[in-house]
Amino acid sequence: MISHSKKSNQQRQPLSHLTHSDKVQHFHALWISDVHLGSIDCKADFLLHFLNHSECQYLYLVGDIVDIWALKKRVYWPDSHNKVIQKILELASNGTQVFYIPGNHDEAFKAYADSNFRGITLAKQHIHQSLSGKRFLMLHGDQFDSQVCVSRTYAKLGDHLYDVLLWLNRLLHVVRSRLGYPYWSLASYIKLRVNKAQQAINQYRDAVLRYAIKKQVDMVICGHIHQPELSQHTINDRVITYANDGDWVENCTLIAETESGDVQLLKWDEQTLQATAVNTIDFGSSEATSIITPKKQHVA
Repeated sequence: MISHSKKSNQQRQPLSHLTHSDKVQHFHALWISDVHLGSIDCKADFLLHFLNHSECQYLYLVGDIVDIWALKKRVYWPDSHNKVIQKILELASNGTQVFYIPGNHDEAFKAYADSNFRGITLAKQHIHQSLSGKRFLMLHGDQFDSQVCVSRTYAKLGDHLYDVLLWLNRLLHVVRSRLGYPYWSLASYIKLRVNKAQQAINQYRDAVLRYAIKKQVDMVICGHIHQPELSQHTINDRVITYANDGDWVENCTLIAETESGDVQLLKWDEQTLQATAVNTIDFGSSEATSIITPKKQHVA
């Protein structure tokens, strides 16, 4: 759950410069998670700009899109958050196939799995058949908390500590904005340098990969830990791709399948007003294994 303050509410104003780009990016499929609509730290205006300038056949919402935990604490729902919901509904009504896999912050929606609401299909898990014929399993990932030794109590405690980092993040962003610098995540920078956090991230990835092997899929796409990643792992002579689409609180990242069948980890850039590739895996290659583009993995 994300802390709020009156002063913080006044800091998150719509970014008028985001209307200056009209270039549209085209994708076959997009995976977005951990938006946390209803929280003060949600970068809804960034996501809205991306959605307004993107086209895709499939849109997968991989959990924690709405932060019910935060809304129970305090109602925070600015116009930009409402516009994100309206945009998703618009995409669903205009032919984009939209799937919603609830997470832990929006777990109330899990009760409606296997139902359809205004063109949006809700499911606990889903398998996407890629253009290259691969099977991509998607799930939020909160079901692996116990395997990472994270009980619900410790998860709540971790959220409170995370709130402190995000509060520092907001203060830094205000200063950087006044100096003309783009958004940069202090929270992610610190998290990547804490050994216990790195250990938890590694344990989480291992648990997700074990599940992917069990389900006999080629790739698993998840969220939950706000740590974007696109990597390949050889397990029992099988190459499994692990994709974490990150979040729209710290990193503003997502996973995309291009129209040529490649899979990319994308990061939205406030300066270029475009989502640029951090890593790419070529699933369209005729070779037996995919090729990962050697780019820097850290995206904060």
